[in-house]
Amino acid sequence: MALSVELGGGTLSEIYQSAKKVLLRTRDGLERLERLEHAGGGIDSPDLSISVKRDISQIQSLCTEMDRLWRSVGAKSQRDLWKRKVEQIAEEAQSLKDSLDRYDARNQKRATEARERAELLGRANGDGAHVMRIFDEEAQARDSVRNSARMLEETNATGEAILRKYAEQREFLKRAQRKALDVLNTVGLSNSVLKLIERRNRVDQWIKYAGMILTVVVLFLIWRWRR
Repeated sequence: MALSVELGGGTLSEIYQSAKKVLLRTRDGLERLERLEHAGGGIDSPDLSISVKRDISQIQSLCTEMDRLWRSVGAKSQRDLWKRKVEQIAEEAQSLKDSLDRYDARNQKRATEARERAELLGRANGDGAHVMRIFDEEAQARDSVRNSARMLEETNATGEAILRKYAEQREFLKRAQRKALDVLNTVGLSNSVLKLIERRNRVDQWIKYAGMILTVVVLFLIWRWRR
């Protein structure tokens, strides 16, 4: 893990080349850690993990030194070029650090889960009857919940049937009401027609009587005129 140049010495180009070499070594080490994790069901390699962490710290130190040196470059074009190169190395180092942090978090999670499983198995082996009693109580609780749900479904079905019956009765009453209104309307129309006929008959009678009286008067006048 030793550097070819110390942080306090070497040119910017030499430090950059050293950082690139350490970066490649770090990436390779992290890939080996991930291969071990996936191939071995979560196998951890503490030595390799520590080595990768040390390499990342070394790259970050080199980036700090390069960040100081590129600012001293005279030509602006060269200064901008070195700035981009240093930023790229720093970003890759940060990305590797994030990947290593995620790897450590997964290892920590696996260790915690393994410890909890061991504690659970220990409690189960030490007090099997207690565990079985817990399972029985949970089973009874589930049965009670299922029975309650079934009763609620039956009650709901009964309520829906009653509501449907009420709806049918309401429709029947509406139809009966419409028929009654039709009958009443028909009766009302018949009464109107009868009244109209009676009134017409009375008018006809008055016309007949008036005609008779008029005829008598005319005959009387003719008789008087001829005398």
